[in-house]
Parts: sequence; C-alpha cells; structure tokens
Amino acid sequence: MLFVWQSCHAELVATIDRVKPAIVGVGTFQKMRSPPLNFLGTGFVVEDGSHAITNAHVIPELAGGPNRESLVIMTGRGERPELRVARVVALDKEYDLALLRFEGAPLPTLKLGDADKIKEGQVLAFTGFPIGMILGFYPVTHRALIASITPIILPVHNARQLDSSKIRQLQRSAYKVFQLDGTAYPGNSGSPLYDPGTGEVYGVVNMVFVKSKKESALSNPSGISYAIPGTYIKELLKRNRP
Repeated sequence: MLFVWQSCHAELVATIDRVKPAIVGVGTFQKMRSPPLNFLGTGFVVEDGSHAITNAHVIPELAGGPNRESLVIMTGRGERPELRVARVVALDKEYDLALLRFEGAPLPTLKLGDADKIKEGQVLAFTGFPIGMILGFYPVTHRALIASITPIILPVHNARQLDSSKIRQLQRSAYKVFQLDGTAYPGNSGSPLYDPGTGEVYGVVNMVFVKSKKESALSNPSGISYAIPGTYIKELLKRNRP
C-alpha cells in the first residue's frame, strides 16, 4: 500500500508541474482604482493557447465611462503576474461556464478528458487560487474525491423559496454535477478538476457548499464542493470553435 501511495504521489507531483503553466487568474483592471487589479476567480487555458475556461459567475458587469474597466487574465508567478486583456467569447449561464480569448503569445494548454468515464470514489485534483492573490500569484493544488454524481437542482423546503429563476430551472431537465469531498474556496471558482496522473481535465469547480454565512467559506469551510462536468465544456467549445 505504501508503494502505491508513493507512486500516486509522484504522479501528482509531475502532473502539477505540467498543469500550473496553464492555470490563469481572472479579474478586472482599472488604472485609477486602488488597488487597480481586482481578482475574481481561476481559469485554465484550452484549445489554441489563447482561450481560457472559467465560470460564468466569475465574469462581472464591467464599468464603463471614465472609470472603464478591462477584463484581464493573469499569468506567470510571484508578486507581479503578467496581465493580458481578455474578452468574453461565450457565456453559458445555465452551465455556469465562460469562454475567454486573451491577447499575447499562446500559453500552455490543458486537454479535456471524457467526463462520462468518471466514477464515484475516484480521486482527482484541482488547481487554482483559493484565497486570490493575498499571498501573491501562486496556484494551489488540492485532492478531491468524487463523492457523488448528483443533479444540480437543490431541494427547497417550501414553495416560498421558489423564485422565478428556480422555477425556470425546474422546468428544464436537471443535469448532473460532480459533488466533491474536498475543500475548495471562493477563489477556486473556475479551477480545472483533473486526473492526478495524466492531467486530463474532467470538470471545472463552480460551487462551494457554505454551512452558514458566505463569510464563513474561508474560516469554516464545509469540505463539500461541486464541479461542472467537462462534457459541457466540450459542447461550449464546439459551439464556439476558435
């Protein structure tokens, strides 16, 4: 058993080295703001090296006028990451996915695996920026067990909790997501969920279960997170092929 654990650990160590260059931060930049850079979430590079996947909920409404903001991705490592201006190619709010195109030279990419082959009990990894850039621009990796493959529609206790958006969602066919036994944080939104041995991406972290108030997600994490299966990433890319 010790040999198996050491072998799996060695695989992940090598995989992280390959994965990290494709991990980017997503945020906004406004020169006159203090601080000018606002970190919003994580993303990862796909396809031709000039496109990145993140969550739709990470993408804000940009301020215009004299306080005009730019959407940017962050790459590199350390205290001063390189900023690249980005634009939204596609926004899929139903599956909480966004496809961005960014300027500059292509970056290393991650390959999408077959998410339909993922089974409960399988151990995967995800890399992102759980607490943003508080300690600098350094991606962090966590392991996560696929605890369940479950419908994304969450039950409500009574009809008063059903607003118009929930009703519209209930009218559509529920789709299944990966429930993870692994601790993710708000900054992990958009992190790739991947195979520790091959680095193939099977999903994107999009939700953290919060036990009480939103502020407690950092101080008292639930250890339960969710990820959108990579099937929907592939569909988004197919509809918006670079």
